[in-house]
Amino acid sequence: MKLIVGLGNPGDKFQYTRHNIGFMVVEKLAKELLSVGRSEKAWRGEEKFSALVCKINDNLLIKPQTHMNGSGGAVLSLFNYYKVESGNICVVHDDIDLPLGKMRIRKGGGSAGHNGIESIINNLHDPNFVRFRLGIGRGKLNLHKTAGQNLHRREVEKYVLSPFRENEGGAVKHLIKNAVEALRIALDKGIEVAMNRFN
Repeated sequence: MKLIVGLGNPGDKFQYTRHNIGFMVVEKLAKELLSVGRSEKAWRGEEKFSALVCKINDNLLIKPQTHMNGSGGAVLSLFNYYKVESGNICVVHDDIDLPLGKMRIRKGGGSAGHNGIESIINNLHDPNFVRFRLGIGRGKLNLHKTAGQNLHRREVEKYVLSPFRENEGGAVKHLIKNAVEALRIALDKGIEVAMNRFN
């Protein structure tokens, strides 16, 4: 069994923010694997896991409902209940250190400052899960005056909780499409094949 964990924050006000790209990807994956109508009914609220769960064959698609900083608690509950190996956990999340639209797949490593990933590492006590890092860009303080200047750390939270701009829609759609394709390849042919294809 594999756990496909999309990271994000629950609630309508966060639905289309940059931090919720993980939710967007697992929702799209469910629609492709089950069809739109079936996928909407397949998501179940599981209070004991603090997550929304969609079971497809031997794979579980997961949207933790703990808010980003508590994602690890939900993942740990599912990890323990289903006796999954850490290498069979795939976490899909936003990455401000990658340009918008870029994706990197890696296994293991640190959190790189991502609170959701840090929460999962701290709860599992094992960093050897797979990360699908989806670039949302770092953003700019002012597109005209500071076009070459990255956001300061104190501005990062405001940026990741902001919605994608209208002119970014094409890049976001392409990113979600590639991430879903990479996940399908990882499920069918293994993570190494997906890494060789998309990295």
